[in-house]
Amino acid sequence: MQTLRDLPALRAALLALRRDGKPVALVTTMGALHDGHMALVEEARRHAGHVAVSIFVNPKQFGPNEDLDAYPRREASDAHMLQEAGVDILWAPTVEVMYPAGFSTNISLSGVTEGLDGAARPGHFDGVATVVAKLFNQVQPDVALFGEKDYQQLAVIRQMVADLDLPIEIVGLPTQRAEDGLALSSRNAYLTGEERKQALALPRALGEAKRQMEKGASVESALAKAIAMLASHGFDPIDYVTLCDAATLEPMTVLDRPARLLGAAKIGGTRLIDNIAVDPA
Repeated sequence: MQTLRDLPALRAALLALRRDGKPVALVTTMGALHDGHMALVEEARRHAGHVAVSIFVNPKQFGPNEDLDAYPRREASDAHMLQEAGVDILWAPTVEVMYPAGFSTNISLSGVTEGLDGAARPGHFDGVATVVAKLFNQVQPDVALFGEKDYQQLAVIRQMVADLDLPIEIVGLPTQRAEDGLALSSRNAYLTGEERKQALALPRALGEAKRQMEKGASVESALAKAIAMLASHGFDPIDYVTLCDAATLEPMTVLDRPARLLGAAKIGGTRLIDNIAVDPA
């Protein structure tokens, strides 16, 4: 595996890789890798002959009071995991390489970014879209893989790729979970032992709301019970628990088409997100 930090070296390495005609897959990360990331790498192998992984903690997607400085950084152990998994290129640019002096371009989407985390974290998805567009231009992958845990992010990236006519296949991988059901996340490392137990209320509340709605309960009542369950387990604040159209992310008050149930809330100082599919059939 080559670990690269500047664009000329990256482009030379990619040119050499592509000489065999095999496609290149990209997995974008902010590091602090876990089994969810490695599942993406494994799936990337099924889609392409070569795999590149990026590690870049993107300052443009963090708000002024968020955890940019505290975000876990473990490049040495991350690199070991990726090398063991057979990754060809680790692209680990510095902030100065990604956003050189004078950088002034911003990619902004409407519609799919306007609710959920788009409302709770103003400017977040501009930062996501901008850095992912840059990574796509730098690596020029044939396919890119993202986890469904960040479901709105996946929708944003799909919309951007479609709108900008980027010749990249976007593959979403189902949320990877611990044995007890908690969605895997780099931010889980922030949780104390007690908070880790309390955090299980998030997937359980979403699961119970899903069961109620699929049995015919009103969306309003199922969401209210989920919010109450989160509050009773110490989540505060609760940013949202919402049922949305699975494709457009428009809020739904009646379960009459494929939907996604999404939640975001803080336990202690850690903000967790999760989502599950809800089927009207």
